[in-house]
Amino acid sequence: MSRLPERLAAAALAGGLMAGPALAEGLGLGRPALPEEIAAWDVAVLPDGTGLPEGSGDVLTGEEVFADKCASCHGEFAEGLDSWPVLAGGEGTLTDRRPVKTIGSYWPHLSTVWDYVHRSMPFGAAQTVSVDEAYAITAFLLYSNGLVEDDFVLTRANFTEVALPNAEGFYSDDRAETEYPLFSAAPCMADCGPEVKVTKRAVELNVTPEDPDGRPAGTLPALTTTAAAVPAEAATVEAAAEDPAAEVAGEPAAADPALVEAGEKVFKKCAACHKVGEGAKNGTGPHLNGVLGRTAGTLEGFRYSKAMAEAGAGGLTWDEAALKAYLENPKAFVKGTKMTFAGLKSEEDRAAIIAYLATLAP
Repeated sequence: MSRLPERLAAAALAGGLMAGPALAEGLGLGRPALPEEIAAWDVAVLPDGTGLPEGSGDVLTGEEVFADKCASCHGEFAEGLDSWPVLAGGEGTLTDRRPVKTIGSYWPHLSTVWDYVHRSMPFGAAQTVSVDEAYAITAFLLYSNGLVEDDFVLTRANFTEVALPNAEGFYSDDRAETEYPLFSAAPCMADCGPEVKVTKRAVELNVTPEDPDGRPAGTLPALTTTAAAVPAEAATVEAAAEDPAAEVAGEPAAADPALVEAGEKVFKKCAACHKVGEGAKNGTGPHLNGVLGRTAGTLEGFRYSKAMAEAGAGGLTWDEAALKAYLENPKAFVKGTKMTFAGLKSEEDRAAIIAYLATLAP
């Protein structure tokens, strides 16, 4: 026998409990929801801090909780894994063709971070994060985006004092007033504009290109080269190509292309925080163009940790040996560094990424 009538009645009863007096009376079922019943469902946290419970969490605790409950999807330092979203970095990319939308680059309100973590995360185990853990994870994500220091403690009292960089980047949706009226009139279906006619062809307008030597347009002359016409520099390069042991005078031997290619792949672990290439800007971490040979903690425009600035003042320069040691265990090499990455344990990976970084001009 079908249980459909019972299910419909149960659904109607639930609707009466939650929908308020008007709908309950219209159905003849249920009762108005009690204030405490509404409060049990009303767990939203608003941008002004309304709805935030008492609690606190610091960056270091947040790092541990994030590693335990979040890193399997979002990476150890919020760089994102596979198709799971990146949560840190992306500063200055919103106008790019493919912007990186993160908490630091795109989200407008810190309350969204706390509310989403506490209400919906981790995936498959929603609402298993305690209030203090939600504060700690949020503090760690602020740190990962370079917005607070590593000793920061987030509480209900200082929550609204933290402003995300893109807080002013949003505006109210006014399309109902500005755009909808433009499309509310009856559409034109015939004789909507002047008739379009083709009056002349390009050849008649004398805009078809012609080559001055009489060759058909778009064709190239045959190329001939004599030994005398080859510049000395080209001859030297040609000789070097024929003899791999030869080097162009004054130029260092090129890095192993295969090693550089491998380093570029390894660098994907770093790309969420460190940008490279033409026009690269500082993000969560400093850009790494020209990093080899640079004094630590001195790149203009980036706010380094006190420990890194002091290391640079003490003479630390990013040569190959220093980079290998730092990449193996950043926190051990520079105690107090802001970089949360645990390090590259493979010696081959470290050698490859340094070879790749060596190809990046300042």
